[in-house]
Amino acid sequence: MRYWLMKSEPNEFSIDDLYLRPHQTEQWDGVRNYQARNMMRDEMKNGDQVFFYHSNCDVPGIVGLMRITREGYPDHFAFDPNDKHHDPKSTPDAPRWFMVDVTFERKLNRTISLHELKRYTDGELAEFALLRRGNRLSIMPVTPAQWEFILTLE
Repeated sequence: MRYWLMKSEPNEFSIDDLYLRPHQTEQWDGVRNYQARNMMRDEMKNGDQVFFYHSNCDVPGIVGLMRITREGYPDHFAFDPNDKHHDPKSTPDAPRWFMVDVTFERKLNRTISLHELKRYTDGELAEFALLRRGNRLSIMPVTPAQWEFILTLE
């Protein structure tokens, strides 16, 4: 099993939105970064655990847990000219973009804020991808040690 962090702006899709979905499951679509796409397409597996991170909001941070419940498959929204994530170079025969399905596990007791996580850049989270200067990826791996440490902050 692997661990991940996936970012979403809460005004676009929040942990509460995931909770309210049928079977508390939703496709994680619209990713248009090749590195993040490759992780979804090639590395994420059923059962992998994921931190749900709210970004671009008053208090960015980790707000919940989810798991991967369907491995990478073509993001069909890229084929739809009426969708905001349309990519005319992506076709059903040669898909350029992929998505996974995620399922709600639980909300955290509190938000573990980005500000709080930054306190540990000289220690347990020194190599945490989220805290790397210039890293703007919406999906990133989390080591087992980082995962366990972050859960102790809850």
